[in-house]
Amino acid sequence: MEIDLPLTGPACDSADGLFDHAPCGLIALDAELHCLRANGTLLHWLGHADAPAHALADVFEPADHGSQQQVRLHLDLLRQTGETQTLDLSLRRADGRVFRARMTSSARLDTDGHFLHSSSLVVPAPEPSPPTDTVASPTEALLRGVTDRIPARLAYYDKDLVCRFANLAHAARYGKRPDQMVGSHLSDVVRPDVLPEILPRVAAALSGQRQTFEAERLDAGGQRCYFEIHYIPDQQGEEVRGIFIELHDISERRRTEELVLNANRDLEDRVRERTSELYDSEQRYRLMVDALQDYCIYFVDDGGRITEWTESAQRLHGHARPQILGQSFAALMSSDNAGEDEVDPAQVLRLAKSHGQWESRGWRLREDGSRFWAHSVVTALRNEQGELRGLSCITRDMTAAKNLEDVMNDLNRELEKRVAERTRQLVAANKDLDVFSHMVSHDLRAPLRHISSFTGLLNEQLGESEDAMVQQCLQSIGKSTKRMSQMIEGLLEYARLGRVSVESQPVPLSPLLHGVIAHLRQENAQRQIEWVIEPDLPMVRGDAMLLAQAWGNLLDNAVKYTRKHPKARIEVGCKVNPVGGHMFYVSDNGAGFDLEKAHNLFVMFQRQHHSMDFEGNGTGLALTQRIIERHEGRIWCETAPGRGCTFYFTLPFDGPEHAPEFTASAMAALAA
Repeated sequence: MEIDLPLTGPACDSADGLFDHAPCGLIALDAELHCLRANGTLLHWLGHADAPAHALADVFEPADHGSQQQVRLHLDLLRQTGETQTLDLSLRRADGRVFRARMTSSARLDTDGHFLHSSSLVVPAPEPSPPTDTVASPTEALLRGVTDRIPARLAYYDKDLVCRFANLAHAARYGKRPDQMVGSHLSDVVRPDVLPEILPRVAAALSGQRQTFEAERLDAGGQRCYFEIHYIPDQQGEEVRGIFIELHDISERRRTEELVLNANRDLEDRVRERTSELYDSEQRYRLMVDALQDYCIYFVDDGGRITEWTESAQRLHGHARPQILGQSFAALMSSDNAGEDEVDPAQVLRLAKSHGQWESRGWRLREDGSRFWAHSVVTALRNEQGELRGLSCITRDMTAAKNLEDVMNDLNRELEKRVAERTRQLVAANKDLDVFSHMVSHDLRAPLRHISSFTGLLNEQLGESEDAMVQQCLQSIGKSTKRMSQMIEGLLEYARLGRVSVESQPVPLSPLLHGVIAHLRQENAQRQIEWVIEPDLPMVRGDAMLLAQAWGNLLDNAVKYTRKHPKARIEVGCKVNPVGGHMFYVSDNGAGFDLEKAHNLFVMFQRQHHSMDFEGNGTGLALTQRIIERHEGRIWCETAPGRGCTFYFTLPFDGPEHAPEFTASAMAALAA
């Protein structure tokens, strides 16, 4: 039966009386369950007889959520199949009571076949007949017993999607008994979020198309389950009366399939990765072997016959691959290796097999008969069981190195001759220096002693002469004689420091330095000098006597050149040298000098001040530099006229280092 409800136009106006006073309810619903038009009979049944026109959209209100889902499913089936649908549902009256109704709907489409609205006939639903205690026939009981024992879930829904049969497994899924499932609408059983997924398949099954698919569902515990689902149309002649639903739990199979699939994928990934690695490794090996220039590699069997010949081997030896395969590798060795460490080829194989690897040097042959000097490594190749699979031969062309070695040997022999000759010359020079030192020590001192003696006799002879010139000359002769004697002593000491051996041992600087300062204080008792000595000076390695002499020279200079300062200050300290060892300094606030003009600061007998201003003979700094250099150290100075002077020098430490702290000038001096 089809009902046509015109919504607008003359047809609607002329039919108003018949439409409103029809003995049944008439209503038009869109896809969202909004009421487009309803007749007076239905409005009267629902208690909305006086409802204004703009309120009609909400007069059609299902009594509960289940009824609302049934209506939505009813309209969805109507839209998808286009066939008349019948539904028993519960509607809510204006006073809150429930109105049980049966609705029969047909679809209204536009010219393009799109759904516009439903045309539905609504009548009161017949009262359900009371249940009768009928006894099932033996056939029905047998059928029920069989289906209840099947693990698959079985159910039958009529074309109105009302359950007419459910086995025990299907009912238990929803927590019901089979008899409780009968009469339930599909929308009351299936979760709302699943309905959009299955409705198209249900509609297709009701149109006669069998549906088979797999789906994922959640069980009562929230665990994912997988089912193979069959929707089988109940085809009776040309009419589909309903659908059979069959669900098979395939969760274990799916989990096994997923496990196997994941394992296969993992295995395929590993195989693919390993294959790629092997391919890359082989490519790298090929490129490496073929790109070797001064090297070559080839393979032989346990008898020494060549089994694999690479491009690098062909490039180095000149033999083509077809010519050399199967030949003995002894053909590549020169028989003329007299005087070298080469052994015969058979022995090379034996040694490589027994030791795993053997190296040898000797002459190798090229195809044209020329030879080259080579270093060869023969390696035995064994599998995991220790079975010999062959041997690899790596040969390197060492001809250039051999020629260079020969040249170096000739140069070394020539150098040894020159060193021996130079040593003889140095020995002779040292002997001459010893003779010179002896001459200076004895022959030059004798005239000085005579001059000093005769000057003393002359002073006694003249007595208290009134001639001032004579007394001044005698004093000058005495001073010059003394200064000459000191210069000779300094020269002898300088020469001795060049030959004396340094006895290196741990030297505690604090007691050594305090001993030197005590001596200087005693010699300059009349002066007021502020001594600033850093406590806990480190332990160094060196010769204690020589280091005491060096410290004495530097501190004596500081005392000397601060003589004209009313408040003399001498400071001694230590810093860590970033290039190794310790850096010490002796600083004073004395006269200072122009460092740019002091190019001969550490040269013997050179002075920066006149002897009339400051006494001295110019040997102290030269001797100090030689002592520091004999201890593998350096010495330098920072000064300016009238601003004092600071001498820095380094010594090897004897103990753990500390963090370096350096001035910019000290760093520049160390880097020079």
